[in-house]
Amino acid sequence: MREEIWQDIYTLISLYEKSKRDCETAREELQQKEAKLEEYKEQIKELEKQIDNLKLKTAFLSTSGDEEAKEKIDKLIREIDRCIALLEG
Repeated sequence: MREEIWQDIYTLISLYEKSKRDCETAREELQQKEAKLEEYKEQIKELEKQIDNLKLKTAFLSTSGDEEAKEKIDKLIREIDRCIALLEG
């Protein structure tokens, strides 16, 4: 009877330790997924910015030359960046 109780205690401790390891593994996987999610969010922001720039370029190209369109776009971007800096400051 006493041996059975000790065996049950060892079994419970073993199950607890396994659950603890599984939980730690799951926590590490979650952290990795969250980091990857942030990376993807940044990538999405960059791609959206590129899309917007291409839309602007296309709009300007329909009315002017490539270099002139690039200059206009660069000027607009600088102006937007300046406005954002003023709003943040």
